[in-house]
Amino acid sequence: MTSTIKVDNIQDQDGNNIINENSNTITIGASGDTVTLASGASQTGFGRTGTVDWQTTPKTATFTAVSGEGYFANTTGSAFNMNLPAGSAGAIVSVADYAGTWQTNNLTVVPNGTDKIGGLNANVALDTEGQSVTFIFVDSTQGWINTMDSTSNVRANAFIVATGGTITTSGDDKIHTFTGPGTFTVSSLSPNAANNLVSYLVVAGGGGGGGSVAGYYAGGGGGAGGYREVKSPVTPYTASPLDGYPSSPNRITVTATAFPITVGAGGGGGPGGPSGRSNGIQGSDSVFSTITSAGGGYGGRSGPASSLNGNPGGSGGGSYTCTAGSGNTPSTTPAQGQNGGNGDGPGSGPGRAGGGGGAGGAAAGTPHPSYGTAGGPGVATSITGSPVTRSAGGAAGTQPGGPTPNQAANTGNGGQSGNSDDPKGASAGSGIVIIRYKFQ
Repeated sequence: MTSTIKVDNIQDQDGNNIINENSNTITIGASGDTVTLASGASQTGFGRTGTVDWQTTPKTATFTAVSGEGYFANTTGSAFNMNLPAGSAGAIVSVADYAGTWQTNNLTVVPNGTDKIGGLNANVALDTEGQSVTFIFVDSTQGWINTMDSTSNVRANAFIVATGGTITTSGDDKIHTFTGPGTFTVSSLSPNAANNLVSYLVVAGGGGGGGSVAGYYAGGGGGAGGYREVKSPVTPYTASPLDGYPSSPNRITVTATAFPITVGAGGGGGPGGPSGRSNGIQGSDSVFSTITSAGGGYGGRSGPASSLNGNPGGSGGGSYTCTAGSGNTPSTTPAQGQNGGNGDGPGSGPGRAGGGGGAGGAAAGTPHPSYGTAGGPGVATSITGSPVTRSAGGAAGTQPGGPTPNQAANTGNGGQSGNSDDPKGASAGSGIVIIRYKFQ
């Protein structure tokens, strides 16, 4: 036997309507109430208004969507597919980029059978970082149509976000390389303070080689540009022996601001010649934030006159008969460079000059009466992902000599001096600034 209860209203104990029927309109709940389905219960017959029920367990492999549901697709591990259900008018599916990785590992949307997406029976690759889309099946002509497409990636950043220079990556690190003046602009910081302490390399321009007297005297080699480096503990690479991290004043914890970058030019070589011999040109400083690397000292000119000294600088310039330039000027810890070398000048046989100091050591001694002193060695770092040696001192010219080649740009190497065959001193290498930090 079927029982029937006929009422117009059901009220709670306070007299508020819980269910009210008026002219075939049924209202469930009173103003301010919340109507909740029991756990495990489902609703049917209420229809949809262009929304989905989001499934909060992310998908990590190919899956088949269900109409009325939204999904978070996590392609961190690899790209995969979302297979759409068989299309029926009003069917709706949404999907969002869970980890902001669709630009690297795409999510491919696959129609069912002969169904179409935007009028074509073809797959669609979602390849935009932070993208979210909603598909509604309209009819057999157009099939699934994307009605909402968000490409905004609204996320808190766990790492530094910055621009400037030439940007490359090595593992989980970003590397900004400045071969000329620029700006390192930090737009967002990490909530983890350790990630905001950056690694850097700041190399100044080397000093130019001293000019020589054709057929006889050799000038002093130019000193290397100052070399300063800090390796942050969160960036895994092999730093040079001059890693300044242990000394806290060397460390740079960035803020969300613009940091102007200065890259020092290499000094030109002295012109040389019977009456035109002269010192090389001092290298220029490179600067990042509070860190300044000093330009390399110029190499002293050759000749029997006085004032043939090498100049001080990041590394000191070499001398012909007088005093070589001192390195690590101004002083830093660890030392940004080393002293230049002294020659013995004219007297017994060919004049022998001193090479410029390098970041890795002072200029070497004179190995042979016919040769000038070799420049001091540079040092290697893998801050860009592979080892590169920079900031070597310029050699003093030999007698007999040959052409004096200019140093390569962005090495910070000192210029070789002129010699008996080619009296013009060589130009030094310009500096470089490199900044590295963890970005994922």
